[in-house]
Amino acid sequence: MAATPAAVAKAYFAAVTARDVDAMVACWAPGGREHIRGQVDTTAPEGVRAYFTELFAAIPDFTFAVLSTTSGKDRAVVRWRATGTFTGADLAGLVATGASVDIEGIDELTVRDGLIVENNAFSDGMTFARQLGVLPPAGSKADTRMLAAFNAKTKMGRRVAAAQTAAPEQVADGVWIVRGGFPMKTMNVYLVRDGDGVLAFDAGIKAMTHGIAEAARALGGLTRVVLGHGHQDHRGAAPGLGAPVHCHPADVAITEGDGGFAGFHLDRLHALGRAVYPALLHHWDGGPTPVTGTVQEGDDVAGFRVVHLPGHADGLIALYRESDGVALTSDCFYTIDPTTGRRTHPPTARVPHAAFNLDTEQARQSILKLADIGPSVAWPGHAEPVTGDVAGQLRRAAQAV
Repeated sequence: MAATPAAVAKAYFAAVTARDVDAMVACWAPGGREHIRGQVDTTAPEGVRAYFTELFAAIPDFTFAVLSTTSGKDRAVVRWRATGTFTGADLAGLVATGASVDIEGIDELTVRDGLIVENNAFSDGMTFARQLGVLPPAGSKADTRMLAAFNAKTKMGRRVAAAQTAAPEQVADGVWIVRGGFPMKTMNVYLVRDGDGVLAFDAGIKAMTHGIAEAARALGGLTRVVLGHGHQDHRGAAPGLGAPVHCHPADVAITEGDGGFAGFHLDRLHALGRAVYPALLHHWDGGPTPVTGTVQEGDDVAGFRVVHLPGHADGLIALYRESDGVALTSDCFYTIDPTTGRRTHPPTARVPHAAFNLDTEQARQSILKLADIGPSVAWPGHAEPVTGDVAGQLRRAAQAV
């Protein structure tokens, strides 16, 4: 009969106490995961061997004591205390300081067939860092100065975020716009009532992350992010918002990849645009964004219908609400000149710039498709909405040379 989790834990920690790495490794199933939070995430046998060989070499007088053990069907939870002196070899790149260490922690071992298949370990990492000298002692002058510097940086970041993002403005029943981008705030993110909270349609640029999160929090909290498409200036804040991200299936690859950069034709811009846009896109972008789920033509999203409008991007979508004709259209059309950043006055729909389209003729057909729906107002991904004779303006935009 295979050893119980309690028996395996007893044997394993006896080996730790004896600093016997071979005996420790013998308790592990090949490929078992050793995850000591904040320190190492590796696999047995070689990852476990390497980590503890380094630890014991760095702290030659390492001592270990089991304080309590609780076990169940396939798990054993062990609370422990470790002490020693950092007088040996380097540890994780740190040169030995001679400091004494004394920390407590908990290991949760999962055992199958008498071997450890997973260990989730938690310890007081901040205390350990202070004891090693990586962080100053709590309450010391150095600690106070470090906190003051950190707080100053945080406050500066908030001021920058405030400059980058305007307060939310209600534009329809249950719909708010958050404008961002410095200095003209032409990046649009829409917050849409979604149960007790709001979803974000598009995620603007990275610098808008704090502003979007604060606006959503004031409206009940962010439930999810639905991307109009996966370009850098529309997914930018998504990785930092901590909410599930959804997009059209055709845009999953660019959302989780390069943000569509490989599909751009920057040679179609003037010389300044060709020089500036690569750096600008990088600055706007929050990076590859994992996609939790997808939405497509006809799906209901918080009372809006998904409309697939490819051309600018394969998976570009709009959200359209039948009850009042409100359309949130991402980059189906522009009311801004992307080469200058200037809004059109009055807001006038135009085909997205060919430098950023996968297929400009398809983009024209998508604008006509949006016109045929007959929205009462069309809010784009940048700048101001098209109002009045919306369908007529969209048709003229699609047919313009």
